[in-house]
Amino acid sequence: MNNNLPSVSSFTDRISGDGAEAWDIHLEASQALERGEDVILLSIGDPDFSTPAAIVNRAIEALQAGDTHYAATAGRTQLRQAIAEDFQKQSGVPTQVDNVIVFAGTQNALFAASLVVLEHGDEVIALDPMYVSYEASLQLGGAKLVCVAQPADNNFRPDIDLIDAAITPATKAIVITTPNNPTGVALTKNELQSIADLAIRHNLWVITDEIYTDIVFEAEHLSIAALPGMVERTITINGLSKSHAMTGWRVGWTIAPQRLTPHFENLTLSMLYGIPGFVQEAATYALKEQRLASSDMRDIYRHRRDLVCSELSKVARLTVLKPQAAMYVMVDIRDYGLSSGEFCRNLYKATGVSVLDAGAFGKSANGWIRISYTLDEDTLRDGCQRIVGFLEQNKQ
Repeated sequence: MNNNLPSVSSFTDRISGDGAEAWDIHLEASQALERGEDVILLSIGDPDFSTPAAIVNRAIEALQAGDTHYAATAGRTQLRQAIAEDFQKQSGVPTQVDNVIVFAGTQNALFAASLVVLEHGDEVIALDPMYVSYEASLQLGGAKLVCVAQPADNNFRPDIDLIDAAITPATKAIVITTPNNPTGVALTKNELQSIADLAIRHNLWVITDEIYTDIVFEAEHLSIAALPGMVERTITINGLSKSHAMTGWRVGWTIAPQRLTPHFENLTLSMLYGIPGFVQEAATYALKEQRLASSDMRDIYRHRRDLVCSELSKVARLTVLKPQAAMYVMVDIRDYGLSSGEFCRNLYKATGVSVLDAGAFGKSANGWIRISYTLDEDTLRDGCQRIVGFLEQNKQ
């Protein structure tokens, strides 16, 4: 074997992280499911709903009409206008086409935001727990990720004093997710105002991931950009993956001050060159003609959430955090004497149920698991009963 080969870039170290390992059991379970084995996937936030037929048909019509060529790299004006109008209606923030850039999903949008506002030597604060890909995405340009724990004993709500204490002269941005994945926490106006006060006082960017905007139950979704002094320092990230069950379509966007628009356009030109035109046509139709589809899905998710919480609450020693939003339930399994990673592995081996180690989302979630309720109620009930049976067999 010839070991005298060119080395890879140090960039590769910044796109790997402990969070990636959390998916090992999920991938194993997915392969088992493809083989027809008796497994239940409660480990991924991919809606089981199909994209509404009318949206699919709009893409088919565009394809049949020859919409197979290069599309505007920043996103077609009609789509950007629909996004701007939707955000303005939801948040109250005046929004123009030039505030919006379309990306291949919110993951791509977060990647772009990190490259545009963060650089080597900067520090970026992220509230822990956070989505597993943040670690890599926010450090791609050489910035340092500073994780600030949102304590489990406070139901993973933000600790403003801890955030304030983490700010240094090198801090450039704060990243928030509301509603949050994995916790289902939706930030209140007072919590958002406290974060906004810090951002203004220290002259920081705020990058806010709001992909679960449309899956909020008893709480109210609020955008930090709507607070005084924040629109000019906020990058809002959103998309259609969760609201319209369009995960595979890869439609996301940034809404940001117009001074960032040329930089986002240059970046998407060099790394993406726009998403397909027929996808943009379907996305525009989803926002303008199928907006109520998300309401129907939200009602189904609420019933599923209640079912999962009810089934798991039958175990007296189990702490189940009922989410305000999103499509996940957090469960505290620390009383069972296993790390959350070991618990997930043992549960899968014993029952065929795949859940996610919540510790992958941050140290403050160590000892917790994340259960996704993106399957039908019968399957969810079966999965929960298997989990309850496993817990009863593993009493200490």
